[in-house]
Amino acid sequence: MKNLRIVFMGTPDFAVAILEHLVQKKYNIVGVITAADKPAGRGRKLNESAVKKYAQSKNLKVLQPTNLKSEEFLENLKDLKVDLQIVVAFRMLPKTVWQMPKFGTFNLHASLLPAYRGAAPIHWAIINGETKTGVTTFFIDEKIDTGEIILQKEIAILNNETVGSLHDKLMFLGAHLVEETVDKISEGNIKTIKQPLLEAKEAPKLQSENTKIKWSEDVHKVYNKIRGLNPFPAAWTNIQNNDEEISAKIYEVEKLVEQHNYNDGKIIIANKEIKVAVKNGFVIIKDIKLSGKKKMDAKSLLNGFTFSENAKMI
Repeated sequence: MKNLRIVFMGTPDFAVAILEHLVQKKYNIVGVITAADKPAGRGRKLNESAVKKYAQSKNLKVLQPTNLKSEEFLENLKDLKVDLQIVVAFRMLPKTVWQMPKFGTFNLHASLLPAYRGAAPIHWAIINGETKTGVTTFFIDEKIDTGEIILQKEIAILNNETVGSLHDKLMFLGAHLVEETVDKISEGNIKTIKQPLLEAKEAPKLQSENTKIKWSEDVHKVYNKIRGLNPFPAAWTNIQNNDEEISAKIYEVEKLVEQHNYNDGKIIIANKEIKVAVKNGFVIIKDIKLSGKKKMDAKSLLNGFTFSENAKMI
């Protein structure tokens, strides 16, 4: 039953792929709600969300409320006569909004709930060394990511997976799960399950403090953290090079499990390769971006940059 009147809510590229899939499958999207335009860059030019750009390219009605409780927004939403709302990577909704449609409001979350509730589930699954994750659709309730589960799909996390590659796989998987969820809702074929009340791993927002590399940790932990932040927002570190301290972002790396006597963070340069000593092995840096410079591979960096004998990551 594709004549259900659907409002889609989302902001980033991940959400665009889901919306695009619904549009291509001819679902009846009567409105799109996304973040307000924000000034960005040196010129403070207004930056439109990825969802807004896509929605406008398809001539979909776009709403950009700054206050989801405002009377004007609620009236505009009511005027759309919504049957179902779909939320993908948006913000927390007030009860008046998520309760409005006849068939309710469901969210797509990029984890196997109840694991990894929060803002960055794809990143944290890799950072914590998980071997599987997935996508979940659930009906929204008063709390964040706690509503009754509709459907789930599972996917393996490869040993060399980055957040970039996993993000794209989950985006594809999520698009099909949303389609399946809409169909089940429209057919009245829904059996939800309550999320178990257990202490689940969280997926908090990524900030400067929790994206810094701790070179004192085990080789597997350091490796997982770097790939779990590659390519966005990227794990970072400071480099002590003689008297200079340089900030750097680390992207692609390999790990080498090997016993050694080097201090944690010691930088070893050999055969045009940058190795960093950590517990039980080394992290081999393939791609790096020094502050004020462009991202480059290790060999290119070493052609124009010299690490001192006592250089270390701190």
